[in-house]
Amino acid sequence: MAKKILMLCGDYGEDYETMVPFQTLLAVGCSVHAVCPDKKAGDYVMTAIHDFEGAQTYSEKPGHRFALNTNFSDVNTANYDALLIPGGRGPEYLRLNARVLSITKEFADAGKPIAAVCHGAQLLAAVPGIIRGKRISAYPACRPEVELAGALFAEIAIDAAVTDGQYVTAPAWPAHPAWLSQFMALLGIKVSH
Repeated sequence: MAKKILMLCGDYGEDYETMVPFQTLLAVGCSVHAVCPDKKAGDYVMTAIHDFEGAQTYSEKPGHRFALNTNFSDVNTANYDALLIPGGRGPEYLRLNARVLSITKEFADAGKPIAAVCHGAQLLAAVPGIIRGKRISAYPACRPEVELAGALFAEIAIDAAVTDGQYVTAPAWPAHPAWLSQFMALLGIKVSH
């Protein structure tokens, strides 16, 4: 049976961290519902492309319009097997939305897999207690929030990911192969050649 995944999107979420997981999970037969607060199916979020070009932090350029395929107001977490949270600037404002926080908590409380990349950890850290004691990776600038939430910050390579219980986290889009492989393993998805 195909896995059903809820993807919490926001304006100026990172382009690769939105598009690549969405398309990859569709390619392996998952159903992925992309939603954003106050938006409905057919609306879009703007994405941003973050790159590592030698400065002390990433650069940001305009990305694509990413089409949402589900109404946010229709979300019932009981209908999903897992939650996916892209990084970028989306999580910094999504974590201010009470329904986004309750959705995230419902997945955590149900023990369902949760994948977050880069700044997606900001949303996890905003839900009291859900990552306490867990080993969580994120973009290095999010380390203080991860630690203030009571989690152990996983200082790993930019192309690595870490799984701790139901959580699969990674520092940024270069980790997609590791992050998505570990997420699919939690979902019981096997890709064979």
